[in-house]
Amino acid sequence: MGAIAGNVRRVMEAVAEAALKSGRRPETVRLMAVSKLMTPDRIRQALAAGVDCLGENRVQEAQSKKDHLAGRDFEYHLIGPLQKNKVNRAVATFDWIQTVDSLDLARRIDRASARLGKTVSVLIQVNIGREPQKAGVAEEELEELAAQLVDLDCISVRGLMAIPPYLADGEAVRPYFRRLRQWFDRLAGLQLPKARMQVLSMGMSHDFPVAIEEGSTMVRVGTAIFGRRPPV
Repeated sequence: MGAIAGNVRRVMEAVAEAALKSGRRPETVRLMAVSKLMTPDRIRQALAAGVDCLGENRVQEAQSKKDHLAGRDFEYHLIGPLQKNKVNRAVATFDWIQTVDSLDLARRIDRASARLGKTVSVLIQVNIGREPQKAGVAEEELEELAAQLVDLDCISVRGLMAIPPYLADGEAVRPYFRRLRQWFDRLAGLQLPKARMQVLSMGMSHDFPVAIEEGSTMVRVGTAIFGRRPPV
């Protein structure tokens, strides 16, 4: 078994263990392999090992890789900030955009989706740590934004995403995960038309077991699968 295949197996086992620990079935948590800066060959190894969901941070890089991965069956997610001038390419490239944090960006995605005759699934990114250097809607503006997005025809609101402050101890991140889950449940309780609150995307290589215990349904794992990324 190759290194990447072995890593995928170990991560899947850890995902299942965390899900069971929190009283959930393992299949309720989806593993995303974050393939930023990874070569198509390494990505193909992860797909062959059972990964069916890839996350990329940059539109241009993702577009190039998608061409090299033609014929492979996977779901493609944008998990990095989306610049307004790259919306058209992002909509053409990705199945999901996880980083919607404003009505203006959502409207641009909606118009681009309409031109292509497709509907794009989106997550609302929340700046759960109130970090000025990070994207994401502020918590106090989340409900209003969610209510506005459901009026758009060619996007489908599917849940929430966050990148909490990086803390080496995964346990220290737990309060942020818990707060995002509370917002997720709150929005689900509003029963906004056309909003399907199904996906709670939180947790990365160093803290995904804690995120799962707090309700994550999708974990974004890069280093634990592919190893350290090459320098940019």
